[in-house]
Amino acid sequence: MMKGHTLFSWVFTILASLVLLFIIAPLAGMFLDSSFSEVRTTAADPVVRRSVWYTLVIAFSATLIFAVGAVPLAWIMARRKFPLKKVVQGIIDLPVVLPHTAAGIALLGFISRDGALGGAAQKAGILLVNNGAGIALAMAFVSLPFLINAARDGFAAVPERTEKAALTLGASQSRIFFTVSLPQAWRSVVSGFIMMFARGMSEFGAVVIIAYHPMIAPVLIYDRFNTYGITAARPASIIFILVALVFFVFFRVMATERRTIFRREDDAAD
Repeated sequence: MMKGHTLFSWVFTILASLVLLFIIAPLAGMFLDSSFSEVRTTAADPVVRRSVWYTLVIAFSATLIFAVGAVPLAWIMARRKFPLKKVVQGIIDLPVVLPHTAAGIALLGFISRDGALGGAAQKAGILLVNNGAGIALAMAFVSLPFLINAARDGFAAVPERTEKAALTLGASQSRIFFTVSLPQAWRSVVSGFIMMFARGMSEFGAVVIIAYHPMIAPVLIYDRFNTYGITAARPASIIFILVALVFFVFFRVMATERRTIFRREDDAAD
């Protein structure tokens, strides 16, 4: 039994290591093939800096704005039963399986001057194509499922009896949501928020259809690769990866600290 268990562990360890190596090797190779002076020079380029910060600001803004509707939708999907619910879930998941260029074309038809949203926005003096607002919509379109599905799983994990107990004590549904459901599902909601933000800021296919300019970082990297080759694109890629990693880790740490605070408050209350 012990030998079989050891062989099983070794096989799984080797397979897991190969997958990790597949993820790490291209990234490590990119870092090793670029000199520090190249990365430093690229980091000092104002065009690169502006592109990276523009990407982060738009991705965070899109996530924050759409979370206002995505979180209630996630709660409805977790708690309500209604006709065609599976169809709605399929619609939510659709942007994940769509080719992102196809998603960009579909969105372009909706937000262009001849589209429903684009025509209404133009009457208000707002152009969505080749604009930060259009980029935000493209980022949100492909990344919303990550927030909705993560938050839905979090709300589904909250015991319904807890919510029903609060309801019998006279609490309103809004109070139950903000004091019972959301605090208990907070971990999943934050994880979904982070994943939506990360997915949005890395989007290229849908964004490049909507707006080549102003350039977000993924479009800038592609433009440099197309114009100057891999040598010019590699340092810009490294900078964007490092900045994205810093923000990703920061949000993860903040979420962990918040969960720790909630846990301490619960322990104190007990």
